[in-house]
Amino acid sequence: MKQLIAIALSAVILAACSSNTPVKDAPIVDASGGVRPDAGAGADSNKINQVDLTKQTGDTPPEIARRSIYFDLDSYVVKDEYRPIVEANAAFLKRLQQRKVIIQGNTDERGSREYNLALGQKRAEAVKSMLKVLGVGEGQLEAVSFGEDKPQDPGHDESAYSKNRRADFYYP
Repeated sequence: MKQLIAIALSAVILAACSSNTPVKDAPIVDASGGVRPDAGAGADSNKINQVDLTKQTGDTPPEIARRSIYFDLDSYVVKDEYRPIVEANAAFLKRLQQRKVIIQGNTDERGSREYNLALGQKRAEAVKSMLKVLGVGEGQLEAVSFGEDKPQDPGHDESAYSKNRRADFYYP
């Protein structure tokens, strides 16, 4: 319990110290955690193959819903190119309202343990906010941070780091 309180306190402190430096791409998630209405992805800018979500059946998430969302260094802004993944998860969860998902925020190994736990949580919360705006119920969503503890790539170079800065969807 003390560890959870320490993590939450660290996240609050880091959020208060976060920079307001503008980023190159317009964010989907705004400072309040909500999704901007003008942040929709255009068909031409979408780099991920679209799937027809109306034809999805069964209680297993579609392939696209099992993909990771990757982030820039020190960022928790969900890029437009990953919107189809979030939308696929939202469609699945809205169709099967008894299903729950755990959004797992991850970071690369750079930065302190406390910073990485807080950044991983912000990444998970950003995805969770998008899902809520897309109509998924709060009770279906949980956001957790693993910080640097669950790397997708154990390497120590930029290629590995870019694979580890991510949010994953876990369906228990």
